[in-house]
Amino acid sequence: MAGDQVTLLDLWASPFGMRVRIALAEKAVKYEYSEQDLWNKGDLLLQMNPVHKKIPVLVHDGKPICESLIIVQYIDEVWNDKAPLLSSDPYERAQSRFWADFVDKKIHDVGRKIWTTKGEDQEAAKKDFIDSLKLLEGELGDKPYFGGDTLGYVDVALLPFYCWFYAYETIGNFNIEADCPKLIAYCKRCLEKESVSKSVKDPQKVYDFVVMLRKKFGLE
Repeated sequence: MAGDQVTLLDLWASPFGMRVRIALAEKAVKYEYSEQDLWNKGDLLLQMNPVHKKIPVLVHDGKPICESLIIVQYIDEVWNDKAPLLSSDPYERAQSRFWADFVDKKIHDVGRKIWTTKGEDQEAAKKDFIDSLKLLEGELGDKPYFGGDTLGYVDVALLPFYCWFYAYETIGNFNIEADCPKLIAYCKRCLEKESVSKSVKDPQKVYDFVVMLRKKFGLE
């Protein structure tokens, strides 16, 4: 909407922030990007998200919206004149929310275990991760996108993690494409969309960021 003041408090490597960036790009919403230092949190972040003190936070006309999937739903509702991300059908909306929640619980949480654990714990995380991706492959089927013919809510939830796959694979010493070729082909196809390619980050830079985190947490 014309005249809106939109600011995104974010961290460049955050897959959760990338979700918001993709949604804003799909809707062609202009916004100010504000990079946050999570090790030295500024007053603006603490003021706008006093509960969790985390990014991303979307600030729309001075009002903060927190948590990435909630932000994406908000963007879809407010800028509803183009590129709908959620179906108008209640059942389909519920299914989309289910799979987006699955991405949070299985792709993010299990993916994190791959780079924060070693030995048997890491092997178990790798198996759980591949099993989870295979379930997503099954849900995708032969559709171009999870919701059908256009990019939608589940795609926005999942695609940012694709640029983290290289870090998972390198640290965990495994190959995702060997087990999930259809899902990787889908990710590569989605990267042909400018809203996606301009919103996600270079996998090598993400890997370097993860190595830095591992050193910071004493995992190296």
